[in-house]
Amino acid sequence: MTDEELMKIATKAKEGAYCPYSNFHVGAAILCKDGKVYTGVNIENSSYGATNCAERTAIFKAVSEGKREFEAIAVAGDQIDDYTFPCGICLQAINEFMPKGRVILSRNGEIRSFDFAELLPFGFRL
Repeated sequence: MTDEELMKIATKAKEGAYCPYSNFHVGAAILCKDGKVYTGVNIENSSYGATNCAERTAIFKAVSEGKREFEAIAVAGDQIDDYTFPCGICLQAINEFMPKGRVILSRNGEIRSFDFAELLPFGFRL
């Protein structure tokens, strides 16, 4: 599967986001090593602390179905002039399950693939 195809799936997934507080829709699509794709959306809660991001939703869905090996995750947000980066908690979840994987982001229609380690703060690289 190409990065463009995975991003298209993530972009479509964001339509299902539940975000009545921020009105910021995010979709994610995670590619398993066996080729299966799981999607996720952000699901907000008025406490914000109980909100779940799209990346973790996709990862947790895949893990709950027995998947443990992943190649890439695409993240699509409403923001078009800059990348919608995974938050710190999502980075930790990605690190748990695919520290050598790729994170695919989009800005102004341009799709870019990052090695996961490129998204970590200086000093925390694998």
